[in-house]
Amino acid sequence: MNGYGNFIDKSPGDATLYIREQGVEGPDTDPLLRGLAAGDERSFEALYDRYAAAMYRVALKMLGAAEDAEDVVQEVFMAVARSRKSMAEVRDLQAYLFISLRRAAARCAARRARMLAVRRAAADLAPPPRQRSEPDDPRRRRLQRALLALPEAQRDTLALKIDGGLTFAQIGKVMDVGANTAASRYRYAMLKLKESLNGELHR
Repeated sequence: MNGYGNFIDKSPGDATLYIREQGVEGPDTDPLLRGLAAGDERSFEALYDRYAAAMYRVALKMLGAAEDAEDVVQEVFMAVARSRKSMAEVRDLQAYLFISLRRAAARCAARRARMLAVRRAAADLAPPPRQRSEPDDPRRRRLQRALLALPEAQRDTLALKIDGGLTFAQIGKVMDVGANTAASRYRYAMLKLKESLNGELHR
């Protein structure tokens, strides 16, 4: 369930508790930022080790394709390497990375849509590549359908919270909304997931 099962089992009302989450790091408290700005290779490796897995999970939820998720994560880290001298100005490293990730995912989705349109126009759309086979899991399939049925903003909020581990304040920065709005989107998304899953179970 990639962590979603545990969240779904919680009361949606618990989301309001997260509004009070703190712990945002600044450049004075995170040595990674100083190391990155100085061009320290070990700092870049530590940055990748700390955030790459969570960023990949979020990108995969946003894009739905492993190859695209890998590409956008790589794009973000390459951009960090190119602009390392300005990293000392970053106030919230985690939010900065996920803002960059969401923008990269949007660009990737736009490129994919353009490519698909061209292929359709040429009447030469190839069948999608076969994904690596996994054991059949009806609950996983129900969850995936329920996630895809959510509005994009709510789906991204879930991914950033559950897979990315961001606070609602950080999610607000990533999505350019307030922390209360981020918490509300999370709460409504969890309610919709529960309703969708319960509805499928009783069909």
